[in-house]
Amino acid sequence: MKLKGKVHKYGADINTDVIIPARYLNISDPGELAKHCMEDIDREFIGRVQPGDIIVADTNFGCGSSREHAPLALKAAGISCIIARSFARIFFRNALNIGLPILECDEAAGKTDASDILEVELSRGEIVNTTKGVTFKAEPIPSFMLELIEAGGLIEYTKRKLAAGGGRS
Repeated sequence: MKLKGKVHKYGADINTDVIIPARYLNISDPGELAKHCMEDIDREFIGRVQPGDIIVADTNFGCGSSREHAPLALKAAGISCIIARSFARIFFRNALNIGLPILECDEAAGKTDASDILEVELSRGEIVNTTKGVTFKAEPIPSFMLELIEAGGLIEYTKRKLAAGGGRS
């Protein structure tokens, strides 16, 4: 699975309360959540983000509350992938559960700037900064997780499996 997008760059400890502020947690529609994504840290984000764009951040991205709203809002806003030095573990799992790919890559996080263009090959863990002509290596996403991402998340993946006769392949 190959992704390509413009970078939106953030620092360390971006928590779920700034990804989607708590005042919007009564909203369940992903499109409505997206309208408020990142507004407490980057008021211009929703006006700049385009489908396929990529977030690159420092350490501990997604820390704070264990709300699934945060990765859901990012995905609905058009973010195709998040690359960071590290993620809060619950955010990591929630992102994969909704089909939002994430990669940990210290070097890419440190050597990528806002507005750079990245090409990401998830199955190989390859991150190419086409703006700077540099390639970084992250841990590849295992094939069973790629299936989950390509299905659109755990729920859609499970529905497809059950419709196809159940069982794990």
